This record gives sequence, C-alpha cells and structure tokens, in this order.
Amino acid sequence: MKISVIIPTLNGEKQLDQLLCSLEGQSVQPDEIIVVDSASTDGTIAAASAHALVRVISIQRSEFDHGGTRDMALHQCSGDVVLFMTQDALPTDEHYIKNLIAPFSDEQVAAVGGRQIAYPDARPFEKAVRSFNYPASDRVWDKADIARLGVRAYLISDVCAAYRRSAYLAVGGFDHPIMTNEDMLMAQKLLQAGYKLAYSGGASVYHSHHFTLRQEYKRNHLIGWTMKHYEERFGHAEEMGEGVKLAVNVVKSLLKQGQVLECIPFAFNCAARLLGNRAGRRAAGKEMA
Repeated sequence: MKISVIIPTLNGEKQLDQLLCSLEGQSVQPDEIIVVDSASTDGTIAAASAHALVRVISIQRSEFDHGGTRDMALHQCSGDVVLFMTQDALPTDEHYIKNLIAPFSDEQVAAVGGRQIAYPDARPFEKAVRSFNYPASDRVWDKADIARLGVRAYLISDVCAAYRRSAYLAVGGFDHPIMTNEDMLMAQKLLQAGYKLAYSGGASVYHSHHFTLRQEYKRNHLIGWTMKHYEERFGHAEEMGEGVKLAVNVVKSLLKQGQVLECIPFAFNCAARLLGNRAGRRAAGKEMA
C-alpha cells in the first residue's frame, strides 16, 4: 500500500518543519508528501523543500479552493491511500499514520478520520470542545447509520483524514469550488455510494484554535451557508441539536474541573457560533430562493 500525504500551506513556516519531521519519523512512513503552497511570503517553501520526501506545488493565493486544490493535489500524487492534513496539525506520536490507515483492512472502508486533541496552551473550553467532538473510541458506520447519527454521520475532517484513492475517484472527488466542508460533502458521497466510513481514536493530532469572536462568527457563517446550500444532500440534517449537546457537555466538563469562570467566554463563543451559523443559513436561503 503506497501512502501519500497532502498538506495545503499558507505562511506556515513556524509549524511546518515540526510537522514534516514528525511525518518522517512515523513507524509507518509515507512514500511522498506534497505541500501545496498558496504564494506564502515567509519561509514556508524553503522549510518544505528541506525535506527529502516533500514535493512542493505552488499556486496563486487566488487559485486556492478547499475542494479544488486538494483534488488537484490528489491527482498529482500516486498513493493508494491519500492522507490530508493542515499545517497547524501535529501528530501526537509516531503511530499516527499506522493507526489512521488500520481501518482500511476492511475493503469497504473508503475514508478514515482521526482524533483532534487541543494543544496544551489552548483555553480550557477549547480542550473540552475537542474532547467532545473527537473521543478516544473507534467506530465504523455506513449509510444505514445516517438516521441515527444525523449530522455526525458526515464528520470527517481534512485536518487529519485518509481516503482510499479508488473510492475517492469512483465518486468523483471533492466538490469544487467550495468555501469549506469539502470533507463532509465527500463523506456524504461515499456513504451514498455504499462505502463505510471510520474514525480512529488512536490516530491523534494536536489541533486547536485561538479564534476571536469575529473569526468564530465568520467561520460558522461559512459552515451555515454550506450546510444550507447542500441541505438536500445532507438530508436536511441540522447542527442545532449537536450544538446543544456540545454546549451542555462542555459546561459540565468545565464545572467538574472547577473552571466556573471559563463558562463565560465559552458562552460568548457559543453565541458567535450560533449567530454566524444562522446568518450563513439565511444568506444561502436568499440566494437559493
């Protein structure tokens, strides 16, 4: 089984070398790493080029598209299994790739998502959010589980995910152009085509954000727009129910840790998420009318 890793980058010099060193030190090493750089103005390209396994593809920043750029890179690589990562993710140990590709022993598994653990310097509520969304337990699901799982049936994240190349090509690849959630739409395609999806709790990366409220609002505006625009494909799955479960779980976790005051910034964060999502959905609805 040949393994390719694809990493889109933009001014990622500070993080990229550590990520590439980690990938080179894996117990199961990739055969190639493709860095797709969107006209970085720092030392990203130099940092990537210093690693023997890396091939850099440079594009203009205006050309970047979450689905189209990744699809282009996949067609440039040769892996039977293609891993996608982001420049701000870092494997937690040397068995990340080994554990991420393990579910492919089942020939019906077309894609595998990995676990995201917040960086040590992340806010307590961000750590609790990651813990809720990305548990340690493994699971495998298929089309028959969509009704039970709702929107969580589509939660594969290209922060750390692997795709069986043959299945990816069979369903036509990532949607593009697209602003976000190309991974969830791919999950939808694969499930509808009869494939299984998997989540490996043992394949973990450090990944978290320090978003301002404005950034959180804008991010969720894009997500809301996408979910509304593609609601037919997602079976009209609503994020609201999962959002409530997340909020309740995080608050309980913070209170258990004695982080009472942390509930206040978390409440503002939730408000930014909700308002952004609703505004994005309304904007998409008007465009579709």
